[in-house]
Amino acid sequence: MPARLGDYWYYGRSVEGKQYGISCRRPIAGPDDWTPPVLDAAGEVDGEEILLDSNQLAEGHDFFSLGASSVSPDGALLAFSTDTAGDERYLLQIKDLRTGEMLGDQIPQTSYGATWDLAGEHLFYTTVDDAWRTDKVWRHKLGTDTATDELVHHETDDSYWVSVGRTRSDRFLVIAVGSKITSEYRIVEADDPTGEFRVVAPRRHGIEYGVEHAVIGGQDQLLVLHNDDALNFEIARAPIDATSHEQWEPFIAHDPAVRLEDIDAFADQLVISQRSDGLTQLRVLDLGPEGVTDDYLMEFPEQVYTVGLGGNPEFAAPTLRVGHTTLATPPAIYDYNTRTRILTLLKRTPVLDHPVHGPFDANAYEQFREWATAPDGTRVPLSVIVPKGAPRDGSTPFLLYGYGSYEASMDPSFSISRLSLLDRGMGFAIAHIRGGGELGRSWYDDGKLLRKRNTFTDFIACAQHLADSGLSSADRIIAEGGSAGGLLMGAVANMAPEAFTGIVAAVPFVDALTTILDPSLPLTVIEWEEWGNPLADPDVYAYMKSYSPYENVTAKHYPAILAETSLNDTRVLYVEPAKWVARLREVAIEPNVLLKTEMSAGHGGVSGRYNAWKDRAFSLAWILDQVGLSRT
Repeated sequence: MPARLGDYWYYGRSVEGKQYGISCRRPIAGPDDWTPPVLDAAGEVDGEEILLDSNQLAEGHDFFSLGASSVSPDGALLAFSTDTAGDERYLLQIKDLRTGEMLGDQIPQTSYGATWDLAGEHLFYTTVDDAWRTDKVWRHKLGTDTATDELVHHETDDSYWVSVGRTRSDRFLVIAVGSKITSEYRIVEADDPTGEFRVVAPRRHGIEYGVEHAVIGGQDQLLVLHNDDALNFEIARAPIDATSHEQWEPFIAHDPAVRLEDIDAFADQLVISQRSDGLTQLRVLDLGPEGVTDDYLMEFPEQVYTVGLGGNPEFAAPTLRVGHTTLATPPAIYDYNTRTRILTLLKRTPVLDHPVHGPFDANAYEQFREWATAPDGTRVPLSVIVPKGAPRDGSTPFLLYGYGSYEASMDPSFSISRLSLLDRGMGFAIAHIRGGGELGRSWYDDGKLLRKRNTFTDFIACAQHLADSGLSSADRIIAEGGSAGGLLMGAVANMAPEAFTGIVAAVPFVDALTTILDPSLPLTVIEWEEWGNPLADPDVYAYMKSYSPYENVTAKHYPAILAETSLNDTRVLYVEPAKWVARLREVAIEPNVLLKTEMSAGHGGVSGRYNAWKDRAFSLAWILDQVGLSRT
C-alpha cells in the first residue's frame, strides 16, 4: 500500500512474470490528500513516476538484492544500494529523481542503510571491518570524491556494531551503537550534519536503551525505552539535551507481565508495541495540548494473531497504518482512525484460486493455541493451524517450526505456500520455545548461554505434545528451522531422533563450537553474549560441546534430513552444513541425508520471487514426500 511522505505517495508494485519489484511514487493531490492511490486497469497508477525497476538492475546477475532505498527530504534524490553476490556487501549509488540521471557518487562495499541530512546535501552510510562487523559511520558530501568522505564514528569494541538513521520527526540524525546486551545512542540536529554527535547516555554494560524524539504538551522531549532495573523494559522521558541516564524520568512504568518492545512518536499519538501472554499488542496514547489525554489497547477478536505498525513515515499523519494477520487469514493493511477508533481495511494479500479446491476460504482451517510441558515444568505455547475437522487420532501429518534464539519472536502469520501442506491434510505449528522473546525477556534469558539446552528440550516437548494430544504422531512429524533454528534442528536430531520422521535444516548453524572458537570469522565476537565465550570459559566450552550438532553425531538411526545452504552465505558458512552432512553419512545408521547448496545465494537464500517460490516448492515437496503426501 502507498505510504505518504512529504509531497508524494511512495509504493512498490510487481508485474506478472518478472522476478523483482518496481519502486514508484505519485505526487499528492494536495496537503489534505490522505487517500492512497489505487492501480488502474493496466496495473499502474495515474501520474506514476518509477524510481527504480529492480528487474533492470538485476539484468546479467544470478543474484540481486536491493539494500538501502532512501529519498532525500526534499524528494529530489534517491540513495540506493545493490548486492549482486549474496554476501550482503552493497554498492551505494545516487539517482537524481528530477532528471532520472545517475550521479557520479558511487560507494562500494557498504553495509545496510543510508540516511540523508535534512538539506539533502550529506549522506550517511556504514561499512564493515575484516570480520564483516558494521563498525564505521561515514559522511559523504554530495558531489565530492568519495575518497574524502569523513569518518563520523568508529566503533573499536569488537562486540558492538553501528547503524545510522533519522527520527520520524526529522529533528535528529541518530547513530545507534549496540552489542547483544548493551546500547549507546548519539544524536545531532538533522539540519547540522557536520556537527558533533552527542551521546544521549554513555553505555553501561547490560543496559539496553532506544531513543525516540517526541513533542508532548508542546515540549520537545526524548523518550527512552530501557531495561535499567526493568527486565521487560520501561519508558522514561528526558530533556532534549540529555547526556546521562540520570536525567531519565519515569513515563511508562515497568510491568513484569508486559514486554515493551518499541515506541513510535507521532504528532498526535504515541504508539507502544508490546506483547503480553505471548501475543503482540498495540497500545495508543493520545496527545493533546497538555499532554497524554487517553491510553488504550487496540482490540482484535482472534485467539491467535499478529499485529504491528505498518509504514508510517509521516510524523503528522491523521491515521495510523496497521498490519494484521493470523495463521488462517492473509496479511491485511488498515488505516486506524485514532479519533473514532475504527479500522478501515485498505488491502489484503490476495490468494489465487486453487485449480482443485477453488477460491481460498479461511474458514476451511482451524487455528488455536496449545501448551506443551517442558521437562522442568515450564509451559511452552504452540500456535497451531489444521484443516477444519482434522481428527485427534494421531493420523494428521504435521510440520513443526522453531527458532528460539536472539529474543526473536516467531509470531503466527499467514503463508500462501503453507496452503500446499494444509490442503493436502497436513497441520502446521510454531513452537514458541525459550530463547525467543514471545513471553518476555525472561523467556529469552532462559534459552541462552548456559541455559541454551532449554531451547532444545522445549522443542522436543512440543513435538511430544503434538503426539500425546493426538494432533499427530512421531512418525508423522517434520521439524523445520533455519540459521540458529538450524542449530536447533541439529540438536534435537541428536537428542530425540525418535520424535521426528524428518528434519529440514536451512542454512544451519550446526558447527557452532568451531565457529564460536574462531574470533576471525564473521560475527563470532558479537555472538559471545548469546552463546558464551568458549575461548575464555571452560564451562562454556564444555556446555557448547554438549549440544553442538556436529560434535554429537553418533551411530544411531536419524530422521530423514534435508540440509539447505548457500555458497555465499557470510553468516553461516556453507562448510558447516557440508561437514555436518558428511559426518551424518559417515556415522549414522542407514542415513537418509540430502545436502542442497545454492551456488548464487546468501543467508536469505536465492533472489527473485519466482526463484524463491521454486526453492520453497522443493522444500515442501521433500516434506510431503516424507509423510506420503507427495502425490495428493
